Amino acid sequence: MYDVVIIGAGVCGAATARELSRYKLKVLVLEKEEDVCTGTTKANSAIIHAGYDAANGSLMARLNVRGNEMMEELAEELDFPFKRIGSLVVSRSKEDMPKLRELYERGIKNGVKGLEIIEGKRLTQMEPELSEDVVAALYAPTAGIVCPFGLTFALAENAFVNGVEFQFNTEVTGIVKEKKGFTINTNKGSCRTGYVVNAAGVYADKIHNMVSKNKICITPRKGEYCLLDKCAGKQVKQVIFSLPGKYGKGILVTPTIHGNLLLGPTATDITDKENVATTREGLSEVISKAQLNVKNIPMSQVITSFAGLRAHEKGHEFIIEEAEDAEGFIDCAGIESPGLSSAPAIGEMIADILRKKIDPEKKEDFVARRKGILMPESLTGEERKQLIQKHPEYGNIICRCEMVTEGEILDAINRPLGARSLDGIKRRTRAGMGRCQSGFCLPRVMEILARQLETEESELTKMGKESLVIVGRNKDRL
Repeated sequence: MYDVVIIGAGVCGAATARELSRYKLKVLVLEKEEDVCTGTTKANSAIIHAGYDAANGSLMARLNVRGNEMMEELAEELDFPFKRIGSLVVSRSKEDMPKLRELYERGIKNGVKGLEIIEGKRLTQMEPELSEDVVAALYAPTAGIVCPFGLTFALAENAFVNGVEFQFNTEVTGIVKEKKGFTINTNKGSCRTGYVVNAAGVYADKIHNMVSKNKICITPRKGEYCLLDKCAGKQVKQVIFSLPGKYGKGILVTPTIHGNLLLGPTATDITDKENVATTREGLSEVISKAQLNVKNIPMSQVITSFAGLRAHEKGHEFIIEEAEDAEGFIDCAGIESPGLSSAPAIGEMIADILRKKIDPEKKEDFVARRKGILMPESLTGEERKQLIQKHPEYGNIICRCEMVTEGEILDAINRPLGARSLDGIKRRTRAGMGRCQSGFCLPRVMEILARQLETEESELTKMGKESLVIVGRNKDRL
């Protein structure tokens, strides 16, 4: 019998797990995929929004601002990369100035600090590559960039170290409300719990509708992106947004936390909750609209494209509350942008809801700090020399594009909630995320993973389930 079962191991599920791990509770996280951070969280803009966009008085606004405020301390505590680089919402017409002013006023009411509307020479000095058509911009110095993988792994690992259980490849097939608590049925059996937290992303409606007569509907909103090589990473210094429209903040141009340049996303409502395929039309839109705000974008340096899904609810508001007709069932649904920015505050809010209901005892031995994967490039020459002398695997470069060593890959596999697939290693270490996109390092990564898992390379998967990398050998085909 568990005190709390969290459904979904994305950033909100992981943040909730970490907050609950502060207490003497038996907590389980169920995830239908093979790893943490494999759904909505894995493919987004990686922006920590300032908080000026959400409607005044909304849960989105409050949690965005709070999550933004928490991020710096959290990054230091849990050792993941985060930078406060600021953002600019640009206007290309004097006629749009009232909209820019409206966004400014909304941000002030939401409690966003340091907002300014900037025009003329100062704007050009801040961002020399802005289009000549840009006449003004809303500057938000508190905006930042983060690695969504790094953030989520940090939260989940810390929760695990503090006693939270994780069960992967486990899909919830039904939930039964009992007199006291719930029985959760899965493809791997059933479990009982006093409380449920529904953090299932685009499937949050499916999970909610298992227990409540008050149905909700989550629409997958696809966003397509282009990622450029690191040689293009300094094209802009801040996150560059267009004025928000009906479907969100439009196509952005931003440096990433690892030094690349990111363009996107589109916003297309679809019905298939697994459709993350890119399209010619979508990527063409990304390219054309990005160039309206920023000039001289070196599109020849695109190294990959990808798409993600946002969990859109028609009310365009986070649903974080106990279901009216299912006591003990806590929804964390409709978490679209600014969901990543809000995630630490969302975890805090859900934990507070449960704390008031359960009144758990705080742990005296809670481990608040976590150390991420060691990156040799962060060391001095002498420190790196000493590291390699002690651990020679850190002198063996596996991924030349990102300069990832064997030591980092071994750490990614053997640490808490370690990688069990090639994508798991990729998201933890960036091996395969560079210019060649795994073209050279894939065989070597496979050899290390197979060796550590004590399995055959033919059994390895790209991302769990049926995604086998090797489907046969040439000799077998002759």
